[in-house]
Amino acid sequence: MKTVKTITYKDSGVDIAKADRLIDKLKGRIKATHNVNVLNMIGGFAALTEVPKSYKNPVLVSSTDGVGTKLKVAFMSGKHDTVGIDLVGMSVNDILTLGAKPLFFLDYYACGKIDENVYPQVIGGVVDGCLQADCALVGGETAEMPSFYKDDEYDLAGFAVGVVEKGKIIDGSTIQAGDAVIGLRSNGLHSNGYSLVRKLLFDVKGFRIDEAVPGMPGKLYEELLKPTRIYVKPVLEIVNRFTVKGMAHITGGGLPGNISRIIPDGLCTTLHVDPRKVPPIFQVLMEAGNLDITEACSTFNMGTGFVLIVNDRDAEDVVLSLTNSGESAARIGTIEQAAGDVKVTVVSD
Repeated sequence: MKTVKTITYKDSGVDIAKADRLIDKLKGRIKATHNVNVLNMIGGFAALTEVPKSYKNPVLVSSTDGVGTKLKVAFMSGKHDTVGIDLVGMSVNDILTLGAKPLFFLDYYACGKIDENVYPQVIGGVVDGCLQADCALVGGETAEMPSFYKDDEYDLAGFAVGVVEKGKIIDGSTIQAGDAVIGLRSNGLHSNGYSLVRKLLFDVKGFRIDEAVPGMPGKLYEELLKPTRIYVKPVLEIVNRFTVKGMAHITGGGLPGNISRIIPDGLCTTLHVDPRKVPPIFQVLMEAGNLDITEACSTFNMGTGFVLIVNDRDAEDVVLSLTNSGESAARIGTIEQAAGDVKVTVVSD
């Protein structure tokens, strides 16, 4: 009788034992993100997290996002330790816009083949992002999917849940004419527009990933992989001290697309942006794509990653407080009565 060889799951390209070993090695770092509200360690079927007892009427706030084609830059460069920070930042900054404090985060990592060097870098970045956001990493999913993804590529998705007191939800509804628009400095491109970025820098300009581009410090990949700035701690400090009427996370759609989402009908603002003063990476992209300031601001954050709308009388104190906490902030506009339907206009100084 012919002996039939046993073909295992591992033979098909899925090594569950390897994934378990790598996760076990990371458990100590992951546990460092936990607090008294986390009731169990990762490894179970689901995570248990208690809503802090200090909330009288808590509302849960949730968001999910990915890192997009910025991951292609990580693949090209072999640098994977910051994209996990991006993953956390994209979701926690979104729930922050409603005044919510992040409670916990879950990640999804999918790949063709788990790389023992790459995987810990990526998840280590997720841990770093959670620490920056004061948010517990309570679980996730690692999916090894041979033939679905290339062996040397992966994709990421994340999910954040936060909490806000029902009576303190910030939704833009109280914004009125005369209010100040405060911009917080970004850390470069963050995680949006990378399909255009890669086309302009690599296809149009022909730059190499490890090239030093005139006008920008360091290598190109170092600039492109700067992680999304996580604004949770400094912004919540402002929310606790001042009346914040609206907030916007500047992601896809740039300044006009995101600020418009929180300005009530009948109001508008004009943002003055000097293309000579935006960070060098944006100047390089504008030149490469022959982009005017309006088009550039509708695609990229152009150096402003998060926006607060506050009372005019508080504007200077808010900027000073943010500066003292290590942020770079400035007043970038004023809310006005609108003559038409356009809520945000960008003009070049």
